[in-house]
Amino acid sequence: MQFVRYERNGALRLGALEGNDVVDLLDAAPNGTAPGILAAFSDMTLLIAAADAGLAVARAALKAASGAARTPLAKTRLHAPIAPSLILCSGENYWDHREEKPEVTRKDPEFFLKTGLGVIGHGDDIVRDERVTQKLDYETEMLIVIGKAGRHIPAARAHEHIYGYSVMNDVTARDRQVTLRPDGSSVYNLGPGKNFDTCAPIGPAIVSADEIRDPQALDLRTYVNGELRQSNTTGKMIWTCAQLVEFFSTFVTLHPGVIISTGTPGGTAWGSDAELGGKKPMRKDVVTASGYLQPGDEVVCEIKGVGRLVNRVVAA
Repeated sequence: MQFVRYERNGALRLGALEGNDVVDLLDAAPNGTAPGILAAFSDMTLLIAAADAGLAVARAALKAASGAARTPLAKTRLHAPIAPSLILCSGENYWDHREEKPEVTRKDPEFFLKTGLGVIGHGDDIVRDERVTQKLDYETEMLIVIGKAGRHIPAARAHEHIYGYSVMNDVTARDRQVTLRPDGSSVYNLGPGKNFDTCAPIGPAIVSADEIRDPQALDLRTYVNGELRQSNTTGKMIWTCAQLVEFFSTFVTLHPGVIISTGTPGGTAWGSDAELGGKKPMRKDVVTASGYLQPGDEVVCEIKGVGRLVNRVVAA
């Protein structure tokens, strides 16, 4: 299933996508639905925690939904499908992204945090604030949504803890993230480089794991104003989704609703920025960026089977 949060008459509602409609889960809930499930149909984190029981009733609601419970998707305003307090992020998880930036050596996944204060939804504007950055970059990434709590989760059992997947644009302030030393080495500052208003578009939906046959076999693309900038597959991740669940659960207990971002492939604007050590990619299947994001640009982040996230860039 594909779950969304959307706005209706000024209220935030939980729905499921079916064709060109959003089905309101509370309106479509079958008679006799348990109070706990009804509560879950108004809060995404509670729905995720309801696990298989919540999914079963949601499927029944979708099947029986009448016209009154349906709203055309084109007439809805979607919000981010979940409102996380923090996002666990893994950087440098595709070789071609490593190759387009200053050299790094790492034996474990890069681990940084992104604040939920920067989360926006599909169709919302990415704000380019020159007081924050003049080098605003895009990064299409697949999100893992945790459904079952756990700590020290082995990769072989990670699938038992994954509820679903979504799409995130890990919008980045490159001139805040990286500083080059005179010898050509670099200093990273992932706090200010990754955290500011509108830095984390997510959506449009959370797709339940049963709809994704293999999370390591999904095409991933980024378009800026219709130009194909990133083109890769999740199969090229250095650390798989399962390995990232194992890695992050080493440090913290993963609870339902926790989200993990899995990194971006090559093709970012950073790769064309010699001032920050970028190394222009030698590829013919994508358009090499001529610069960073500017007001008026449209960014489309696509992952096959997971979603198509669209946002425009505006000036502060």
